[in-house]
Amino acid sequence: MLIYMDSEKLQFNLTNGKISYIFHVMKNGQLGHLYFGKALRNRADFSHLQAYDIPTAASCHIYEDDPAFNLETLRQEYPTYGNSDFREPAISVGRENSAHVPKFIYDSYKIIEGKPLLKGLPSTYSNDQEDATTLQINLKDEYLKAELQLSYTIFRDKPAITRSASLKNTGSEELVIDRIMSAALDFQDKEFILTHLGGAWARERYIKERNLEMGIQSISSLRGASSHQHNPFMALRRPYATEHTGEVYGFNLVYSSNFMMQVEVDHYDVARLMAGIHPFGFKWYLKAEESFQTPEVVMVYSDKGLNGMSQAFHRLYRDNLIPKQWRDADRPILINNWEATYFNFNEEKLVNIAASANELGIEMLVLDDGWFGKRNDDTSSLGDWDVDLNKLPNGLESLAKRISKTGMKFGLWFEPEMISPNSELYRNHPDWAVGFSDQHRTLGRNQLVLDFSRADIVDYLYDKMSSIIKQTNLSYIKWDMNRYITEPFSENLSAKNQGEFFHRYILGVYSLYERLTKEFPHVLFESCAGGGGRFDPGLLYYAPQTWTSDNTDAVERLKIQYGTSYAYPLYSMGSHVSAVPNHQTYRETPLETRANTAYFGTFGYELDPLTLSEEERIMVKEQVVFYKKFRQLIREGDFIRLLSPFSNNETAWIVVSRDQTEALVGYYKVLATPNSRKQQTLTLSGLAEDRLYEIEGRTYYGDELMQVGLQLPTEFNGVNHSSSKRRGDFQSHVFYLKSIEN
Repeated sequence: MLIYMDSEKLQFNLTNGKISYIFHVMKNGQLGHLYFGKALRNRADFSHLQAYDIPTAASCHIYEDDPAFNLETLRQEYPTYGNSDFREPAISVGRENSAHVPKFIYDSYKIIEGKPLLKGLPSTYSNDQEDATTLQINLKDEYLKAELQLSYTIFRDKPAITRSASLKNTGSEELVIDRIMSAALDFQDKEFILTHLGGAWARERYIKERNLEMGIQSISSLRGASSHQHNPFMALRRPYATEHTGEVYGFNLVYSSNFMMQVEVDHYDVARLMAGIHPFGFKWYLKAEESFQTPEVVMVYSDKGLNGMSQAFHRLYRDNLIPKQWRDADRPILINNWEATYFNFNEEKLVNIAASANELGIEMLVLDDGWFGKRNDDTSSLGDWDVDLNKLPNGLESLAKRISKTGMKFGLWFEPEMISPNSELYRNHPDWAVGFSDQHRTLGRNQLVLDFSRADIVDYLYDKMSSIIKQTNLSYIKWDMNRYITEPFSENLSAKNQGEFFHRYILGVYSLYERLTKEFPHVLFESCAGGGGRFDPGLLYYAPQTWTSDNTDAVERLKIQYGTSYAYPLYSMGSHVSAVPNHQTYRETPLETRANTAYFGTFGYELDPLTLSEEERIMVKEQVVFYKKFRQLIREGDFIRLLSPFSNNETAWIVVSRDQTEALVGYYKVLATPNSRKQQTLTLSGLAEDRLYEIEGRTYYGDELMQVGLQLPTEFNGVNHSSSKRRGDFQSHVFYLKSIEN
């Protein structure tokens, strides 16, 4: 049993031996939060976890004879504004022409074995009825004639809870929703450090931290995508927590559009977290018998530090989010032609690249931008998804067959959500672009955005893409989105409904993904948004890997991949070896270091194999063999961060198999240091203390590796020419550990 319910006291305890989440119905009929954290043994009554008998000065109270009962000082499950609570609410809903303070009162509950999917939205799933249990709490506002359903799912063997909310109009009058969060969580105090992942194009998901203080601290996006700037992830860690120890709470929104995650600290130093669709510009009209479903929030708890939090996310997403057909499948090692040719290619060039890559052991060629319309630069043709016969006179089908004959799979780049003003599609359908055709539309990268809130546009893209998939027997699609949304209006919506645009847009994106992935389950989708501008769990539900960043520089990728790993598993990160000088930083790094960084993700190449020297070709062959040997370990093992590039000149991490019998360690040093004795050993983590491990001809016990450390190759100190093995800037080394008989 994962959910205990006391029908007399109306208390609910979701617990699985790893975590407990406890709440109850307060005497005013609203839900009071009692506890979320490390598992507690079940007992008859948990109501003592919240104090109802402490009156406060100058506070408002609901009951005349009970001055202590005021919502300003009580922890709640899904708070509303007013009724004595002055903090920001989880929901704001009413009728257009009447005033009312929402008050949702407990009505009933339902326990479901397994986990229902959310209608029209991506979400985590259960693999069978024993994998998870879902609790649905039904609340009613009798004045509004509205029903609010709060859904909670607990997974049998994971320290994770998922939450979402759904509002139904059960009356005859239209309701107006101004705000509806996916979840709210009230803590007992504010003694946390808020951690989030911020950045920009080419430096996504850098780790940012701040202490909680009185007021509101928030991250958000109003760009029509989850964004490069703020990932829909937030962690609250205790000040004493580290990568390996201490309490951490992690939150991730399964959504790919405008979002808000915030923590409000009140005048009593109590913290309230909320997450959901950003309320700015949002207004949803709910007609009689219609419902609105919020995205899902994933909430995890760790008492083993930030790495424990990350492993909880990683395991949940591997087992219960990404498409089942890709969960345990080897992803092909691909080569993308973009940095090899840009727009300048023809059929012979591509076939030669494919043949050369196949000789190196690479498994798939991906044809990037420029194969359609009259696309010789980025100023035209988006939306015209017909092959450019000037470049490929025999068409895509001929190219695909020739690529297949080289022994390679074939993949294509699409940017389906975009339209170029210089395109046949725009000339025929100027009203299909986001914004009003009689008003100014802002260009981004010489392009506009197609209005995915319209079903006819989604249908058009489905017909185009499905036809090409069938024609070419396509194995892979890189789905790009290279600009954010401005002038967020649809000519297909009435003036009063324009506040629905952003959400309807992303529902259109999800619906196209849903149709294509269901009809073509063999096609591997990789999502991309100018690199990592839409790296979120919403898209991982359809596309099990995301292009982590357009920045492929191995040194910069240390920070990007390290930060991304806070919430997302390695096998969701597109990570490739690219050409040098690097096309984003102009830095030159050794081929070995480029591969040693890219191994820890979904491995591939962004270069022209025809330009490699013979020595480089031998190295690439060895890299491909290495990755094929260990990609199952990288996919299924536990990833542990050891040294942070945000605070060190060195970076290190380890992937340990679930049974602790083998591991891969990545070590990187960006700049050489003269005559240094620092970091001659590397302290590992996650191993079995009593196991004996063999590493490059030496043996160590697990406790020795985790207490004393792994001896690193000797670094050049100015005189040790013959004995040094690490030299110069941009050093790296990957170690393989294998358990042997004691």
